[in-house]
Amino acid sequence: MRKLFLDTNIVIDLLAKREPFYEEAAVLFTMADNKVLQLFVSALTFANTNYILLHVMKPEEAKLILRKLKLIVHVLSLDDKIVGLSLNDNGFSDYEDALQYYTALENGADAIITRNLRDFQKAKMPVMTASQFLKSIL
Repeated sequence: MRKLFLDTNIVIDLLAKREPFYEEAAVLFTMADNKVLQLFVSALTFANTNYILLHVMKPEEAKLILRKLKLIVHVLSLDDKIVGLSLNDNGFSDYEDALQYYTALENGADAIITRNLRDFQKAKMPVMTASQFLKSIL
């Protein structure tokens, strides 16, 4: 079973129903719900998503959404090694992207799914959009 690491923007595409990206994100989550693939996110994704949700809803509503999300995705920890690798990689201009990348790499993800391909240009693993991934498996 494929292990996909989702960048935060894919999670927010689903939860905020951001068009035109919502449908592709929904397909990925449906596939995970049907045990066709596994979805992984970092603990950082939960913090970032909560921050964004709190701008548009009450804390109780945001927590309910995050609880439902946790039923579908596997949450990966950020540890000392990941923080160290991220801090020492000058190939990433965005530190958050470095954290996401090393979380995926250190946990054996098959690919990173993101809408920000340019932020992962130096990745040593496959990085693609949700649309590219879905086309690759058809």
